[in-house]
Amino acid sequence: MTILTMILTLLVALEFLYIMYLETVATSSKTTGRVFKMEKKELERKSVQTLFKNQGVYNGLIAIGLFYGLFFASASLEIVRLLLIYIILVAIYGSLTSNKKIILTQGGLAILALISSFF
Repeated sequence: MTILTMILTLLVALEFLYIMYLETVATSSKTTGRVFKMEKKELERKSVQTLFKNQGVYNGLIAIGLFYGLFFASASLEIVRLLLIYIILVAIYGSLTSNKKIILTQGGLAILALISSFF
């Protein structure tokens, strides 16, 4: 795996840890409201907080999977590529169903990391 692929994948993992932070720790913060385009009152609803926390755990586990693939796995490139493809597919789905910018904001770095993994 090239240094560029490792750096880009590390940035993807850090991005997903940040998303996890917004969704699990800073659930009703101004930043979370801005990122997800939601009003504070809506973010403070118990049902929304539960959904966000569940989604946050999911994003945190993806980050852990990327860290594992980068630093511990014997088949690291395959694991990293599979996770990056998964992230890109989820970003495509989010772009089609929620906000077109998701393909760039959540999938952009993953796309670059995946492309770089073939060189």
